Amino acid sequence: MIATLKRLGGDSLLYALMNVGTKLIAFLMLPIYTHYLNPAQMGAFEMMEALTSVLTFIIIFGTDNSLAFYFYDTDEPDKRLKLFRAGLQIRLIIVFAIILLFASFNELVGQLLFNSQTYQNVIFLGLLVLLLDTLVTLVLTHYRFSFQVRKVAIFTVLKLLMVAIFSYLFLRFFMNSVDSIFLGRALASAIIIVFLLGKIKSFVSIRLDKKLILKLIKYGAPLVPASIAFWVITFSNRFFLSHFETLSTVGIYGVAIKFATVISLLTSSVQMAWRPYSMSIKNNENAKETFVNIFYFLMISGNIFLLVVSTFVPSIMGVVVSGEAYKDSTHYIALLSVGSFLSFYYLIISVGLFITEKTKVLTTYVLISAVGSVILNILLIPIFSIWGAVASLIISYLIVNILIFNKSQQFYKLPTSGFGLLLHFSYGISSIIAITWIQVKELNNLYILFIWLIFIFASFSTSYSRIKLIWRR
Repeated sequence: MIATLKRLGGDSLLYALMNVGTKLIAFLMLPIYTHYLNPAQMGAFEMMEALTSVLTFIIIFGTDNSLAFYFYDTDEPDKRLKLFRAGLQIRLIIVFAIILLFASFNELVGQLLFNSQTYQNVIFLGLLVLLLDTLVTLVLTHYRFSFQVRKVAIFTVLKLLMVAIFSYLFLRFFMNSVDSIFLGRALASAIIIVFLLGKIKSFVSIRLDKKLILKLIKYGAPLVPASIAFWVITFSNRFFLSHFETLSTVGIYGVAIKFATVISLLTSSVQMAWRPYSMSIKNNENAKETFVNIFYFLMISGNIFLLVVSTFVPSIMGVVVSGEAYKDSTHYIALLSVGSFLSFYYLIISVGLFITEKTKVLTTYVLISAVGSVILNILLIPIFSIWGAVASLIISYLIVNILIFNKSQQFYKLPTSGFGLLLHFSYGISSIIAITWIQVKELNNLYILFIWLIFIFASFSTSYSRIKLIWRR
């Protein structure tokens, strides 16, 4: 077991170091954003982030998963190159269609997003960033599938570093507006494209391989509605917060959710390594047992990380973000981190659906959860404001994880039950809720230590036999 985890661990470690750098950069930008932008402007930034996120799903059109699946079906470099050429053609066709559509309905989009024409330029800058990132992302995906992890790390960190520098310079010396952030992103992506130009040229082809394009779409397209549904779960609460309250409320929520993405220091590195790793060992004799042990390892370590976040991040938040305008955002960070973890975890436990090519199943269950998310937002946000948005996020993602795991078990039976994983999750979420309540009520920190002791005892007593088994192997 230890031996089979080495490659995943090695790649994940380098991705982790990369993500520490990128998330650290993003973390350092948070006080800059909150210094130069008021909550309403931060709200506009969050709304644009929500829009570009869903457009990214549409542009990729599931080709990241189809490329991953077919990339490892051949060892021939020429066939792999053709796959990425077809992938680029699909993405460019979609991104140009989106730009044309938004140019035609610019004023309407601005009104729907911001209820104002004040932030009109941000829309065009966001679309420019999407076009440039389409090229960058595909090259980095090729490097990732080829296990050229160092290149992925270098270019990702370099890009984020330039985004931070340019955004800061534009905010300080050019204009205190959301435009400055997207200008910085566009310039950083353009510079990275210069470095990757040789590789990009190898992916460019005027000739359309219709058969291959259809092959990629056939595998990936069923995942598009699922991706959009996940977007609804993750981002739609901003629109409801904006509708029922104000852009300022969205801005406060946005600061909290950005802080909550600290959890991605743990998850994103594994996520990037997981798809190529899982696909490459799927035919191994002990693959199923390996998957199960990884499920438990990630759930337990994820819980520990989440408790660390809930314990210490609110204190750090008070130092990083000064001023009363964003003070309330501190309370929501821990539970939003739970939502971030669940949005990652479904990608791990759905491995059976990807191996058996049953990805269409994802769409049905995620759509159900997305509908539930909309209903929860409508019911909870008018009553509980941001707490309603937090609750909707967690409940929706939990439903997704439960449904997907159970369905994956039907097609690719693993030697475990979902009850054990759910039990460990309950230890984590109940502990985080308790710690959050203690902090909101400003009770003695010794109560937090008591919660930690209960969590450690419950987790260790439940997983002791499994830990021994993994260690022996």
